[in-house]
Amino acid sequence: MGDIVYRVRGGVSRETGERSMVEVPSIAVVAEARHPGDRVPLPRRENRELYQRDEWTCLYCGGRFDRRELSRDHIHPLSLGGLDRWENVATACRRCNRLKGGRTPEEARMPLLAVPYAPVHAEWMVLTGRNIRGDQMEILRAHLPRTSPLRFDIPRIA
Repeated sequence: MGDIVYRVRGGVSRETGERSMVEVPSIAVVAEARHPGDRVPLPRRENRELYQRDEWTCLYCGGRFDRRELSRDHIHPLSLGGLDRWENVATACRRCNRLKGGRTPEEARMPLLAVPYAPVHAEWMVLTGRNIRGDQMEILRAHLPRTSPLRFDIPRIA
């Protein structure tokens, strides 16, 4: 699917005298690949996708920050039995993360400004894609859930 990005020419057939050629499109569908609606696990060390999901905004104070000023906050702290899952992590500025500490947002009187969600595979591809071609983005958008915040506003890469 998508635009042809390469044409690979092969040898000449003895039987027909024609040269073989394979056209490679920008989108290749792989049998038994992950379904675009599958949820993806939270990356272990890399927070870029989390910050991207939350649009580089602290979900406590609403400020927009660059990568150096942001951190991953566990809404229900790990020390209290919380899990390291998309639904339990939020982007927080370092100041808000420090203020909240090892408490829940309710205990800290710091309500969340948005509900964290686990991206489906198509959203994950948008979040991690640094060089997505226009025709590829069209296909990805078609697989985004109707409720996805990425559906109409493709996030910026910082």
